[in-house]
Amino acid sequence: MSNYDFKKIEQFSQSLWDFSSCDFQRKKYYVLSMFPYPSGKLHIGHLRNYVIGDVLARYKRSQGYNVLHPIGWDAFGLPAEKAAINSNIHPRIWTEKNIAKMRTSLKSIGLSYDWSRELSTCSPKYYEHEQKFFLAFLKAGLAYRKNSEVNWDPIDKTVLANEQVIDGRGWRSGAVVVKRKIPQWFLKISDFSEELLKGLESLTGWPEKVKTMQTNWIGKSEGAVIKFSISGYEERFIEVFTTRPETIFGASFCAISVNHPLVNELNLLSNAEREILRIQTTCESDHYDDNKNFSGTTNLEKVHEQKLGILTKIKVKHPFSGDELPLYVANFVFAEYGSGAIFGCPAHDTRDFAFAQQYNLPCLRVISAKCTNTALPYCLEEGVMCNSNFLDGMQVIEARKFIIEKISSIGIGEAKNSYRLRDWGISRQRYWGCPIPVVYCEKCSMQPVKVEDLPVTLPEEVEFTVQGNPLEHHPTWKYTNCPKCGGPAVRDTDTFDTFFESSWYFAAFCSKEGGIVKESCKRFLPVDMYIGGIEHAILHLLYARFFTRALNKCGYIDIVEPFRNLLTQGMVCHETYQNSSGEYLYPEEAKSLLEKGEKVLVGKIEKMSKSKKNVVDLEEIVSKYGADAARFFILSDNPPENSFGWSDRGINASFKFLQRIKNLVERYLSSKNSGEVQTGQNVKIQINKIICDMTKYMDEIKLNCAVAKIHELVNLLSASGALSKETIHVLLRILEPFAPHLAEYLASKLENNVILYGSPWVAYNEVLTQSDAVTLMVRKNGKFVQLLEVKKDSSEEEIISQAKRLIKNAVVDKVIYVPGKMVNFLCSSPG
Repeated sequence: MSNYDFKKIEQFSQSLWDFSSCDFQRKKYYVLSMFPYPSGKLHIGHLRNYVIGDVLARYKRSQGYNVLHPIGWDAFGLPAEKAAINSNIHPRIWTEKNIAKMRTSLKSIGLSYDWSRELSTCSPKYYEHEQKFFLAFLKAGLAYRKNSEVNWDPIDKTVLANEQVIDGRGWRSGAVVVKRKIPQWFLKISDFSEELLKGLESLTGWPEKVKTMQTNWIGKSEGAVIKFSISGYEERFIEVFTTRPETIFGASFCAISVNHPLVNELNLLSNAEREILRIQTTCESDHYDDNKNFSGTTNLEKVHEQKLGILTKIKVKHPFSGDELPLYVANFVFAEYGSGAIFGCPAHDTRDFAFAQQYNLPCLRVISAKCTNTALPYCLEEGVMCNSNFLDGMQVIEARKFIIEKISSIGIGEAKNSYRLRDWGISRQRYWGCPIPVVYCEKCSMQPVKVEDLPVTLPEEVEFTVQGNPLEHHPTWKYTNCPKCGGPAVRDTDTFDTFFESSWYFAAFCSKEGGIVKESCKRFLPVDMYIGGIEHAILHLLYARFFTRALNKCGYIDIVEPFRNLLTQGMVCHETYQNSSGEYLYPEEAKSLLEKGEKVLVGKIEKMSKSKKNVVDLEEIVSKYGADAARFFILSDNPPENSFGWSDRGINASFKFLQRIKNLVERYLSSKNSGEVQTGQNVKIQINKIICDMTKYMDEIKLNCAVAKIHELVNLLSASGALSKETIHVLLRILEPFAPHLAEYLASKLENNVILYGSPWVAYNEVLTQSDAVTLMVRKNGKFVQLLEVKKDSSEEEIISQAKRLIKNAVVDKVIYVPGKMVNFLCSSPG
């Protein structure tokens, strides 16, 4: 048989394909893998994401769908600016070079993208539209500017959204984030908190884990606000938020955030005290939940940290008893949650209990329960109210409803929901981003740029060695004229957070015209299958859901949910390698040392990361094994949602398997002149069952199971010798989504002028799948002996007995039986 010249095969097959054609008469299917940042190099982790999407796109085309499968570049961002500083290259040039390189890599692996729709977010043709969106949001009251205390990354010298602060550090730089107050633009995502939360119920095609993460981040708390008057200050009060209003009679103190307005208004803290609390206050993105602990998804352990409070000079009055309660400024009360003020009921809240113990505050139980241990708070929402005046004798839920009605009727409070979700800060102090289309005029104040003057583009000549934002220091770009009065004005020198660009790109792909074309969006949106990492659950996916709603409100599109189904692929992992000094090595470095006889420590299989150097270069793999082997292996072992361990042995096995397929087909092609082999009924039933299972697995995106079925069919055809044009076509048709180059090449040999790409999927006979017989493979010491047909209801003993006759007099040491699949006899004597 001929050698497996995959490079020649890839070149041949790619010359046949046209991925830009579409038929609007067919039912649409929109499959989209999250578009990449153009870092310049694709690794195996990228491969898995994109191949999953490509397999699905090819399969759906074969089912007759009009498939939209586009690609683009998330091209703005800080790495390009860093390259400009470190390598003295303009961000645009750096980005364009990387895009060209990655485009070549993506095309080399046979991804069936419609390249005619390719977009780049750093192109003025793209960001002109998002500048229009921003102006529409501004007009609709969805965008606003205010002085705000922000998360400042001192290394990247930019503002970070709460979601971009992880354990107090910048999500990119890892620097400890500090607080600053500067003017910032915001989008009113908080106005959509309830809608975003309820919308999750309709997303039945999303993983529950992602929906839970978004639910926690939105952080809805149902409760009430209650007014506590301030002693000595007529008609002044503190409005507290609580999810447990029924425990009001157990209140022994009130506490406010260090950022509560009263701290400044009543001069409650010295500068030193204020700084102590600012440092001690736990991350404000982890919000307070009166029931018992934090409801957030990060820093959960902080609920156990020391509760620090500074006793103020004022007291507040209990709204029912009139008792005076001490007021603290405390490190566990957050300005961004509820009203920034709480009442403390130590007997029924773990955090309040810890605070009360530290400051020797009263602890009065107002819920009677079987629990008699007063050394611990009773936090469950059940029991009978006691020591609670008019609430005594009521069940907790009944008392909660009653107290809310009471405070509403006498005008000291009302039912209220609070949300953790804060408005999205979109200003970034960097050059390589989309300019914000507003100017500032001394006479007219802030003015939006006229739509006809868009896009506001970036200046080419920029000095990147200056500290902070290069646009702020540009000698000419920021100076312009006011669109209202014509007088001198200054441009806003901030640029949009790059998540602004990625929050609508899926809609831009719907039309080749650019921007959002409503009719095209009606045709293709929502995305039917969106594929990407679970690390985007809160950031990108939540922002995109909000942005879609904002675009809907402004009349651009008709949908509110952008992604019907979501697949979060698992990470690609690899062994780590270290030299004798403990330094991490790239796989090729480790191999080189081993060849020299030097010691290499092989570590556990971990997520691929540049820091541990356990990354595998995609170009090297494709060059050595071919695109099809890389595609086939990356989907072969685990379900797409699970992590995947890369190994040289695995990719080599996939390469050899594809070579085996090539040899099998060529064996048929070389012998077909001798006449077609008639496929027996038993083999037909087996093939029919494989097609049935394969179709089911493809529909369910169980791609590793589908790969197993390809193996099963190859084994069946090899063992039975049932090689015919019909059976070979079945093999190539189900192989094509996974190894398209080889399948296309062999299909051209099978029949002239036939292109496999886009041809109909193979059908199966439902009646044959109901057969009462099953065909098993009989093996001896792992080697194929013969196929054996048995009745489905045969016992294991009967099957083994029948199979044993096929190995004659061999001495059997052990029998491995896989129901419905195989009997393997391990024999010490050949017989």
